[in-house]
Amino acid sequence: MESHATDLPATRPLMGPLAARLRQDIALQRAACALAGMLAIVVVVGTGAYLALGTVPHGGFDPPGVVDHLGGLRDALAAPFARWDSVWYLTIARHGYTTGPTAAFFPLYPLLVAGVSSLGPGLLLSGVLVSLAAMLVALRLVWRLTEIELGPGGRDVADLAVFAVALGPMAFFFTAVYTESVYLALTLGAFVAARQDRWARAGLLGALAAATRSSGLILMVPLVLLWLDQRRPASRWARRPAGFDRPRPASGRRRDLLWIGIVPLGLVAYLVWLAATGLDPLAPFSSQQDWFRHFTGPIGGIREGARAAFDGARQLLSGQRRTVYYPLAGGDPIVAGWHNVMLFGFLLGAVPLLIGAVRRLPLAYGVYALAGTCLALSYPVSPEPLTSLPRYLVVLFPLPIALAIWIARHPRLRVPVLGASAVSLAGFTELFATWHWIA
Repeated sequence: MESHATDLPATRPLMGPLAARLRQDIALQRAACALAGMLAIVVVVGTGAYLALGTVPHGGFDPPGVVDHLGGLRDALAAPFARWDSVWYLTIARHGYTTGPTAAFFPLYPLLVAGVSSLGPGLLLSGVLVSLAAMLVALRLVWRLTEIELGPGGRDVADLAVFAVALGPMAFFFTAVYTESVYLALTLGAFVAARQDRWARAGLLGALAAATRSSGLILMVPLVLLWLDQRRPASRWARRPAGFDRPRPASGRRRDLLWIGIVPLGLVAYLVWLAATGLDPLAPFSSQQDWFRHFTGPIGGIREGARAAFDGARQLLSGQRRTVYYPLAGGDPIVAGWHNVMLFGFLLGAVPLLIGAVRRLPLAYGVYALAGTCLALSYPVSPEPLTSLPRYLVVLFPLPIALAIWIARHPRLRVPVLGASAVSLAGFTELFATWHWIA
């Protein structure tokens, strides 16, 4: 009893300010609430689907004991979090880079997983913890960035933006052993840092994003636009952060631009490391052929995706498998047809959001979203041209912010839009957890 009496006063000076900060941090409160809601959907639906339906034969790279065959209840608990590419990230975290295909998966995420795992948790649990922690940070930054752009009067939009991200149809990737949440947190952090005139931090976060995905390189474009935009006047939908208009000497502005130039170092460091360890430094790019990717440019990707979706719709409407309208897909033509129609549907759904981002947000946001979309469309996959497009779109945060602005102006649509999105999240989570190929 005496020890408790002496310990309690010592904890009060620490817990008091921390609790007060949490109560005052509206962004963190909204982020935690949204993450809890998303996680509840993913866990309940994913584990329930696994227990009720089992899994389908997937024929993918899945060494026993990595994400499946864990034994007992652990298989059900792992189902919503570890499928498909999760195997690659966990294998790299355990064994490092050994073959050409592994080089396609950039190093920052598996390094974080390995680092957390070294503290005690297993690799799979470490991967989930990294994803959840990064997602909490990302959701908080979504709120903060929206408030920066729209001002205190835009907090309603900020709330909606957080839930639009967390309840998106493909949001289960944010909690899975995938790079999505880490990449989203880093790109948002770079934008927030730039809008707060902290260019060294923006460049560093951009470099880390480029070490997470090659697409992190495109961050240079919006960051340069934000750097050029330092004297932009306020608008109805955007405002300038406090202190952003303070006079800056020319030498200081040039130094800021140099910080943006370090973004590619994340990719360069990875390629140099591959060469130093005896692996092919160009393997991250050449290994894309293992997944049947080829460069066509965005127009080519749209054309191939539209053709695959058209033939897929014909297959679904025919209701038969004798005549195959899109033979490049292989496998079950009905399943392939549904995939191609679904993927093209995500592209069509992104178009109004891209337009909204361009119209309602500063130029850098629209350009970033457009560049990310074009990059995803430029490397189609022959069997399913728009494969992984939903995953590439889910990290383009200007899109849910644009959606939030729109539903904020149409209050009656808030519940139906977010509700439909949450239902879609549940449906895609069920497919993912049962080893159906999604995105």
